Amino acid sequence: MKKKFRRIALGIDIGGSGIKGAPVDLKTGMFTEDRVRIPTPENASPDTIANVVKEIVDSFDLPDDVPVGISFPAPILRGVVPMIANLSQEWTGIHADELFFKKLKRPVTVLNDADAAGYAEVHFGAAHGNPATVLVLTLGTGIGSALVSAGTLVPNTEMGHIVLPRGIEAEHFASSGVFEREELSFEEWAGRLQEVFSYLEMLFSPDLFIIGGGISKKYKKYVPLISTNAPIIPAELRNGAGIVGAALMAYQENKKADKLA
Repeated sequence: MKKKFRRIALGIDIGGSGIKGAPVDLKTGMFTEDRVRIPTPENASPDTIANVVKEIVDSFDLPDDVPVGISFPAPILRGVVPMIANLSQEWTGIHADELFFKKLKRPVTVLNDADAAGYAEVHFGAAHGNPATVLVLTLGTGIGSALVSAGTLVPNTEMGHIVLPRGIEAEHFASSGVFEREELSFEEWAGRLQEVFSYLEMLFSPDLFIIGGGISKKYKKYVPLISTNAPIIPAELRNGAGIVGAALMAYQENKKADKLA
């Protein structure tokens, strides 16, 4: 008998200050229950983080076959964390998919946090229904990125680390962290962002740019000063994007695995 899939999955967003989770209705992209948040233990081991994730998962009364998607602050290569910046260095080399599967005893998919947020924006947020190539840039302490074409994610793009023609990494030149630290005017910052957007447009020719991060709320102060062929629009899902994108990816990966079984 063919397995019937519910259109629901649990999304978890692991950040440097907090770990958040909620079940997501994947027809609407909306939470089905209130989000649960637990502070991230400082410099915690992978096992300690996994225990916090389990506590959040167990707080929801969901069937054992409901998959869990985990948005994680590092690249994820075939389930493995190759490097880590904002959590314990013990994560380096850890097979995150296996760690969380053993702890949660349910289907798990782990993906980069910027990828999760960008994937959510394409399927439920600012680019909902757009079949084109979309480049999502999250402007924060650094610059996170997600590239989605025809609804398919190209993982681990890390465009904040692209070296601009002037010889500096994009996020060291034009992140919102730099904007605040150097006390730039919006006009000065827009000039720096122009270099970033122009270079990325030359490399990837996206049909649409989406900007996220807290500073995206003030997009009217700087986006009109940037000239690109592709439109630049603000993200819509804000703090819920990582949870929603992780949940959607987990659902899709679990469905694919079941078809191959």
